[in-house]
Amino acid sequence: MPESLGLVTVRDPESPASEAYRTLRMNLKFASLDTEIRSLLVASPAAGEGKSTTLANLAVTMAQVEQKIIVVDCDLRKPHLHELFGVSNDVGLTTMMLDDSALSEPPLLATPVEGLRVLPSGPLPPRPADLLGSKRMEHILESLLGMCDVVLLDAPPITAVTDAAILATKVHGVLVVLAAGSTKRESAQLAVERLNKVNANIIGAVLNNAPLDASLRGYYA
Repeated sequence: MPESLGLVTVRDPESPASEAYRTLRMNLKFASLDTEIRSLLVASPAAGEGKSTTLANLAVTMAQVEQKIIVVDCDLRKPHLHELFGVSNDVGLTTMMLDDSALSEPPLLATPVEGLRVLPSGPLPPRPADLLGSKRMEHILESLLGMCDVVLLDAPPITAVTDAAILATKVHGVLVVLAAGSTKRESAQLAVERLNKVNANIIGAVLNNAPLDASLRGYYA
């Protein structure tokens, strides 16, 4: 995968950041011992907190242990996953919403990471929340789960629109991404409140941009 994509788990797999994503993968596995988490929504309170990058790198680490992973860009307002993976956004999730044949044969795009495929957003619709809350979306998730081990979904910020809260009712778990020095306490609290109101299964949180412990710098150097 080209370095320009910026996925550290591919570009620099021995780095502290890559190790952190592998730790996240392990923690998610232990968090789902009682209830298997096969569909996971990765969301953040606000924009610019690194949810898409977190999702993409997590997906790589999952695929690296021989899991079949599908990542789905459910941000039907400002999609980003196709850019991270360097694929086309001409067809995708919205194609499956409208085309019955695409439901059984999803327009999944391969990546250079074995076992990892991408379903981009596709053309942007006028009312994203309506599509994401539809029965059709549930059928799409069922179809994708029949083709892989884990589905990871990206979504717009939780506090900006209702999309993430709607999706949270259709997945096995939600991972909340926060940014050190950026995410406001009030924003994080509001995000959790909105997820709790729909009885979302919040399985944990990720803190991005946290400084590396000084005691570890020499070890990883």
